[in-house]
Amino acid sequence: MSDSKKPEYREDDSWFSAAQLDRLAPADHADRVHSPIPTQMVSNGEYMPIGQTAKQKEVEARLKVLSEQAARDLGISRRKFLTTTGGFAASFLAMNEIFGRFFDVRPIDMLVPEAYAEGGPPQGIFVFDDQTHIIRSSRVGPGNALRDIAQGNHNSFNLGDLPDELGRVNFPWNPALVGLPNLNSNFHLAQYMKDVYLDSQVTVAIMTNNNSAAIPGAGGNRPPKNVEESEAFEILTAEQTMATRDWVNQLAGSKRMLGHGQLYTGVGNLWFIEEQIERLKPDSWKGYNIATAAKVDNDPNSDMVRWTLDDPQVAYPTYAKIDEFARKNDGAILRQYPGFRNLSIHKGLSTNAGPDPRLGHPGDIPRAAADWPEFNFIIYHSCIRPGFWVLNALNDVNSGVLREGVPDVLWTTEMAVLAAPYPNVYAEIGTTFASTVITFPTVCAHILGQLLKFMGEDRIVFGSDAVWYGSPQWQIEALWRFQIPEDMCRRYGYPRLTPLIKRKILGLNSARLYGLQPPANTVSPAIYKPVPADFEVSLELKQILEDPTVPPRASAQDTQFAHYANDNLATIKQSYTDEGGYRSNTRYGWLRTRA
Repeated sequence: MSDSKKPEYREDDSWFSAAQLDRLAPADHADRVHSPIPTQMVSNGEYMPIGQTAKQKEVEARLKVLSEQAARDLGISRRKFLTTTGGFAASFLAMNEIFGRFFDVRPIDMLVPEAYAEGGPPQGIFVFDDQTHIIRSSRVGPGNALRDIAQGNHNSFNLGDLPDELGRVNFPWNPALVGLPNLNSNFHLAQYMKDVYLDSQVTVAIMTNNNSAAIPGAGGNRPPKNVEESEAFEILTAEQTMATRDWVNQLAGSKRMLGHGQLYTGVGNLWFIEEQIERLKPDSWKGYNIATAAKVDNDPNSDMVRWTLDDPQVAYPTYAKIDEFARKNDGAILRQYPGFRNLSIHKGLSTNAGPDPRLGHPGDIPRAAADWPEFNFIIYHSCIRPGFWVLNALNDVNSGVLREGVPDVLWTTEMAVLAAPYPNVYAEIGTTFASTVITFPTVCAHILGQLLKFMGEDRIVFGSDAVWYGSPQWQIEALWRFQIPEDMCRRYGYPRLTPLIKRKILGLNSARLYGLQPPANTVSPAIYKPVPADFEVSLELKQILEDPTVPPRASAQDTQFAHYANDNLATIKQSYTDEGGYRSNTRYGWLRTRA
């Protein structure tokens, strides 16, 4: 870098060499189209973007024609048009022409906002997001690889710069994130509140966690030996999870957030299951087979290990402990926490793994579901084997290999077939949907079709994995507009994705699992604007999120169900909506302009 440059120059905030900078241009100056959905990779300064692909040029050219004509018809500039809902409609139309018809959008949607709204999620729709995350506030600095993937960045998960279904390399899942810095502050609570409760139609969300901690050691990372050691290295502790839930519900004046208990299994962890139940009052449970989170003995020096759902010596004592509390006092805890016997289990996202249930294979589901019919097993990610970039799954579809007459998407098809006879097994589509709907829509159509065909419309639930991929609204919009092509439905016997089925997936199925009564109407803003200036996290919660060693506190969760449309969050959200404004498609990264 030249010493003559001033500190505020963006070149000084990138890692590019002078030779690389000569091949780049600032996106906010060089972007000719300003489309709602990017048509060229944008770099935030941490990696060298690739040039525009032939398919991206084709989409951009078609979008340019559509938007210019629509702008003339409306008497506005093309750039102004692209900031409206009509710009999104034009983008979906252009993608349909290149991909095939996967998105429900019509030419009139470009010109009439009311027409576009008719095809989108209804204003009063009930959305239950059963998989959301934050990280403790003490974690600052650079962000994580999951956000990189959603932004289309080169990272540790896709070092080969893998193409998607159209040949676009590292294409972003959520266009709204392109060009933004990837920082841990994006995953703190204040940003979460904006992304989930203000910028999306989510009505109720579950705060969850990941207990797959790795402990730094002299020879590299090692498994934790106990819960305390594991929680110290997790993104969020059980205490922090439940404190966040309680604060959100106090702010809202109703049950807007639920919280997962940490499913540490094995006889050596039963004490922690008891402690969470008695002190933190979890609404349900989250576990990872792939996590070294099972303590199979009481030896303080033994490492925790991975586990399977159907292990009588490891998993079953944990189920029995939860069930013991569920039966106490004639099921009193179930009346207060109806989802107490819901076990949300992370499975899949293991690209190179063999058929091992500890790594996500569904082989352990049938026995566990049969042995414990009182529990609901909600299989997160629907066991999809590929990790985040699902070119492998597209190869599965194109291979011609069938299972029960449908393309064998490893391991999701197998899970759907194995789980079909067990009414207490559910498929959750978090990340699986996000990773396919924009980049691999053919795979997305097969997965949704197979889950509907084998498991049925009442056993599929929505999760966004927010806020790793930004606000969940883009996924809500995409799911509502997505359709399984007619030729697929006829050839493979897939049900059509009707509005009623989409309502069930987006919220009604989870509402039943958690004993919630969706209101007739909820407040759902259509324009995204900054969070109100008077919004702040309580001092007590700030301390808990920054320091998990603060003294234990009693659960303050609201036990009375309040009507969502009249609670405090609904009031805040309405004020937020009334401020006005519109979306900008400006991206503040780098575009490659020379080979």
